[in-house]
Amino acid sequence: MLAASSIGLSRFLETETPAVSLTLYPLNVNALISKITDDLNDAANAPDLDALLAKAEGALGFNLADARLYSLIGEIKYRQGEKDRAYELFDQARKLSKTEIHALQRSIGHSIETGDLSKAVGEIDILLRRWPDRFPAIAEGLPTILSNPDGYQAMLAAIKAEAPWRTSLFATLGSSPEGLDSANKLLLDLTGSSAPPKSNELSFVINGYIRQKKYEAAYRLFLFSLSDEERKLGGYVFNSTFEPAPSGKPFDWQIGDQSGLEVTFATSQDAIQGEGGATVRFFNTPVRNAALQQYIELPPGSYKISLIASARNLKLPKELFWSIRCLGPAGEIARFEIPEGTYNRESLSREFSVGPTGCPMQLLKLETAAIAESWRFRYVGTLVMHKLSIERLSS
Repeated sequence: MLAASSIGLSRFLETETPAVSLTLYPLNVNALISKITDDLNDAANAPDLDALLAKAEGALGFNLADARLYSLIGEIKYRQGEKDRAYELFDQARKLSKTEIHALQRSIGHSIETGDLSKAVGEIDILLRRWPDRFPAIAEGLPTILSNPDGYQAMLAAIKAEAPWRTSLFATLGSSPEGLDSANKLLLDLTGSSAPPKSNELSFVINGYIRQKKYEAAYRLFLFSLSDEERKLGGYVFNSTFEPAPSGKPFDWQIGDQSGLEVTFATSQDAIQGEGGATVRFFNTPVRNAALQQYIELPPGSYKISLIASARNLKLPKELFWSIRCLGPAGEIARFEIPEGTYNRESLSREFSVGPTGCPMQLLKLETAAIAESWRFRYVGTLVMHKLSIERLSS
């Protein structure tokens, strides 16, 4: 009974405190693997590789089918400089378990080093299907793979086959300057295929270009991604009548996650009393920051921004307004306020200009003037915006 209790307690402690677990039951292979792994990963102390190797090989005699032990021994051999032997052990580990995580990661690196990039992509696919959180571990090898024609084609084929990690790929590529062009090329090659780009994938790359201040590239990619139906919504303000189901891409409407209000889009056929557009409902609470926005690209010149809106019992303790801000040193170049009260299809407009410098791209945003969420300033009522448009004025 005492032995059974020791074994049970050892199993309980094998992950958190493997050293204690081994003291209770020296044959606990899970605890041994955890302990060796911890020692190998200990940045503060250099591991005794010979001692760790002896322990791992000793356990192998009782656990010949445990892929993790072959992988651990392979890692020790790798660190001892015996790389050929290490890769033989990693291969053996993968024969026993094709998803053995450490052997897979080492094999991916080896395939990239030796230029077998199609094999590397296949191994990446196996790894990420089983261990989706390991994407950062393979990210370093992506530039090498995508810069090679064979590697690029293998990656494109995996994406077309709807690899479950494709969104993570575009998120990673979109976050680095060196990955943007590869991501852009992949998106263009996917257009018209059986697995076309998804809105969030496009957004990752478009936002990446915006962060790098490559505004023309960002806007070109957005325009290229539009379907025939979406092209009908084009203009200086995309989807100026707030047709439902915005894509969320940066040059389309983005609805903020904002407490205290609700934003919905409806066509005139679907809306009550034919009041189509974007409906903003306030819930008698403070409202701070933006509710709705999109990036726009206006060349230098003179413009007029116009809004057709209706309201019911709209009370605005602090201003509610549309603003246009430059993504550059020029800052805010236009603002007009939404009036309080109840009204039907009110027309609001104002003129503004975009200067020749300091304003390469703009952000159009509906926001409040509230600085803090004070309950003294509670927004109440309903605003329906039927159409928001920008037109260029003749010089």
